[in-house]
Amino acid sequence: MRIRYGRNDKGKLVRQAEIYSLDEHNISRDRIDRDAKKIISRLHSVGYEAYVVGGAVRDLLLDRKPKDFDIATDATPNQIKRVFRNSRIIGRRFRLVHIYFANDKIIEVATFRAIDSGERDEQIFGSVEEDALRRDFSLNALFYDPENEEILDFVGGVKDIRKRVLRSVIPLDVTFDEDPVRMIRAVKYSVGTESRIPFFLRRAIKKNAPLLHDCSISRMSEELFKILQSGNAEACFRKFRDLKLFQTILPQYSVLIDEKGKSYEDKFFEAMETLDRHVRGGEKRRSRMLVFLLDNYLEETGAFERGKQTSFKEVIKRSKGALKPLIAPNREIDEAVKQILRKRKIWSNQKSSRSRNRRRKGKQATASQEGG
Repeated sequence: MRIRYGRNDKGKLVRQAEIYSLDEHNISRDRIDRDAKKIISRLHSVGYEAYVVGGAVRDLLLDRKPKDFDIATDATPNQIKRVFRNSRIIGRRFRLVHIYFANDKIIEVATFRAIDSGERDEQIFGSVEEDALRRDFSLNALFYDPENEEILDFVGGVKDIRKRVLRSVIPLDVTFDEDPVRMIRAVKYSVGTESRIPFFLRRAIKKNAPLLHDCSISRMSEELFKILQSGNAEACFRKFRDLKLFQTILPQYSVLIDEKGKSYEDKFFEAMETLDRHVRGGEKRRSRMLVFLLDNYLEETGAFERGKQTSFKEVIKRSKGALKPLIAPNREIDEAVKQILRKRKIWSNQKSSRSRNRRRKGKQATASQEGG
């Protein structure tokens, strides 16, 4: 392992980063997305730094296939756009560049952030070292150079991944105030990488859990679906309960668990365990995920007490209430409720009843016209 040195404000030589070579990290450039390598090579050719960053490096170190290959560079969004004609700048306050390829493929390229570039402030560009210090957790703060097959580690992230420990890069008295959603990510990363959450990080999450109330509904709703789609929903929700986050993410469910006790709590986690099996088997439909989330809740709250006389509209209303303050697209809710009612042999009866009513009305209208 080599050490990268730099100079501090006083000009003194200081240790900046640990550089891991191929024989130390075992990530071959062949495992990097071909288009991501092209982007990095092109940026290098015109004089910019560029690396694969974040979750892709973490997953490769864990010998997993990354979902995305995000790139970080010292080129500004406008400079990136000038290099790639197949690109578009997105965002207003925090600008990123999407580079487009065939089959609707998009690779995201971000400019290094400065230390002073907080989540709620204006975007300030910085160096690769500063960008590493702006990342949420050390396992997401690694930079991989596919041309030299090296990992730059400014925060000890490689060692944390190998020790299976989650560590915040930003000080704990600052990080969750800047972005409360980092608490949800902490749980997801912990479960997904089988990493433990140290005592002080756990304490900070419990203390700051109420800050999630300040997050936008749309953002929190998207985080809920990410959890349901992760294949680790059961373990994530158990950890949310333990860390006092559950009552903010799904407050209606938290109330029901407190009211019904262990019997409903067991049903909830059994449903999430079943959902995880379906997701790992390839299930991607959000409506199907909502079925597992809503079915037992609706039953416990009496949504099906009228049996075949159950109102579709009423179940839709109850389903939306169950998720409050979070929201799901109406189409997904509708489809989920249809699946639940079919499973309970209610929906098919409602459809046939409506069909009979339409036929009856049609016959009455025809008879009236003939009589006229």
